[in-house]
Amino acid sequence: MIGGGQAGLSTAYFLRKFGISYVVLDHSPAPGGAWQFRWPSLTLSTAHRVHDLPGMPLEVQDASRPASEVVSEYFARYERTFDLNVRRPVHVSAVRDDGERLVVESSAGTWRARAVVNATGTWDKPFLPYYPGRETFRGRQLHSSAYPGKEAFAGKHVVVVGGGASATQQLAEISQVTSTTWVTRRPPEWRDIGKFDENWGRKVEAAVAANTARGGPPRSVVSYTGLGMTPEVKDAKERGVLERLPMFDRITPDGVAWDDGRFIRADVILWATGFRPAVDHLAPLRLREPAGGIAVENARAVREPRLFFVGYGPSASTIGAARAGRVAATGVRDLLRSQVPQAA
Repeated sequence: MIGGGQAGLSTAYFLRKFGISYVVLDHSPAPGGAWQFRWPSLTLSTAHRVHDLPGMPLEVQDASRPASEVVSEYFARYERTFDLNVRRPVHVSAVRDDGERLVVESSAGTWRARAVVNATGTWDKPFLPYYPGRETFRGRQLHSSAYPGKEAFAGKHVVVVGGGASATQQLAEISQVTSTTWVTRRPPEWRDIGKFDENWGRKVEAAVAANTARGGPPRSVVSYTGLGMTPEVKDAKERGVLERLPMFDRITPDGVAWDDGRFIRADVILWATGFRPAVDHLAPLRLREPAGGIAVENARAVREPRLFFVGYGPSASTIGAARAGRVAATGVRDLLRSQVPQAA
């Protein structure tokens, strides 16, 4: 298995339960998946809900603590409790087909596997769109994944780019200490975070699954769910911070500009523009569909039945990742059973 975040640990739990020999290759320096890299001001109360891993609940925590600390401790405790076979840091460079097995090439050696579960998520592939003039900007540019906290921006005008949850959360914080401008490609669609229900969740997951099954490129979470109006974001909206502008057309040395003549001076451009699936190591398997994505059904790659995906498509959410672990592990178990020669 490649990846030791929530989806990977969930899958490892079920593989162990089914008595299947496995190894988890995780390139992060410590337990915690992508959560260990979240900005310190993202507390458990302001983060998207962290769903329980199978077999061991997160339990009640101090919601004011950084989510990076709480979740990393939880994942580490989970690995110890179930004695999961995780090796780190291990970087996987490629997965190939040698005609008989899938060959996993890594910084810790090579494995020949009857099945591979890919649980690499998206954190390692921050997306930075190109706009003309980006290389000429004299200020600071950074992706939201490298957000250092609001204090780093005091006294600087910050242009926040993006219409997702990270954009609104970081914009709400930064606007407390300095002036900001918010730009998005599309007008935001807001929803009340208290109006979740099981039926709504199933509809969202079904829509994501349909897109993934046909090999469509993974879309942002908010394109399905809309933006949540947390108390912090609501406060920012009431302060007038969330008056968005359409995307600028170009970047100048001193700011951003539109073709209609509008210009805004900027000291910082914060690209809260999301991520792409971290699947470059799978390129030798030639899994891409014409639409640009990898077709996956029931956690299994359509073009390579020995390869399973968790943390991709409908299982990219915390609740979906945990549930997909059982689906993927069951698929691996059934695949291995089918490979056992039948007695005459």
